[in-house]
Amino acid sequence: MNEALIKYEFICIGSATVDQFANTDSELIKIQTRTTTEELIAFPLGSKLLISGLKITTGGGGTNSAVALARLGFKTAFLGKLGEDANAEFVMQALSDEGIDFIGGREGQTGVSMILDSIADDRTILAFKGANNSLTPQDIISFETQWIYLSSMLEQSFDTVVELLQTQQCQVAFNPSNYQAEMGYEALSALIDQVDVLIMNKEEASLFLGLRYEEEPETRALMQEMAKLPPSVFVITDGARGVTVYDRHYCYTGEPMDVIDVAETTGAGDAFASTFAAAQYIGLSPEQAIHMAMTNAESVIQHSGAKEKLLGRQAIEDLMRKQDRKISKTILN
Repeated sequence: MNEALIKYEFICIGSATVDQFANTDSELIKIQTRTTTEELIAFPLGSKLLISGLKITTGGGGTNSAVALARLGFKTAFLGKLGEDANAEFVMQALSDEGIDFIGGREGQTGVSMILDSIADDRTILAFKGANNSLTPQDIISFETQWIYLSSMLEQSFDTVVELLQTQQCQVAFNPSNYQAEMGYEALSALIDQVDVLIMNKEEASLFLGLRYEEEPETRALMQEMAKLPPSVFVITDGARGVTVYDRHYCYTGEPMDVIDVAETTGAGDAFASTFAAAQYIGLSPEQAIHMAMTNAESVIQHSGAKEKLLGRQAIEDLMRKQDRKISKTILN
């Protein structure tokens, strides 16, 4: 007799990493080309640099979103691929501490990200994908869920996810990465055609549609093109410029609150996207969903690390009542 399947409210699929935040005395330099100005972090060649601060946490879109949803009170599991190493044990313990089940596989080396400094509220990340790209159908423990939250998965893991979604009767939210978005709709159509809520930042949306982000396309113009695709809800985030949502009826634009102390932005996108998916699950209005998701993301950017200041639902609702966030509603022409 088969054991009864564990029922979840959310399954989070995506990468898992050990994040190493290193603070150094690097310099910001700017290189001017004929079309753009590129900002670079510079280190002197041939030198040994002392790190003034080192913080080690878990990261990756899959575990970041799983923790966000678990703290919001939902029964959550993480589906991904970890290595057979000490870093995997570190990730699994962190998930367990949050009450999150791990239902993926283990092989090779766990992914690692090295986050170098935070200059002008931004950062550079060195990413080693490791086991993250090698999820197979045989790695997946059977489950039932009401929602799947999907962040970026590449190579073999992408094919496995496409196959998995074809077997599931649930809602799907998808938040691709920059390098996945630039593959475009044709390459991602087998996945996107199964998605209910599609969430990208403006740069990702530009790449996805084959446009140059440097030319600053209008968000509403991007949304009009995105709306030609099958999902029911589209979200485009644009950092300090706010968020735009289209639900096939109206276009909503949310403005950020004034956040004075921005530590760095790692995990802000995961916090917003997973919280927005949660708001969809519990049936909040688009305005409430935007407000709730932006509030959680704004908490994250005030601290170093992707998970440290992810909030519970009550804490978010308390903050929302104190805020006077501007959210407009228009027709998408």
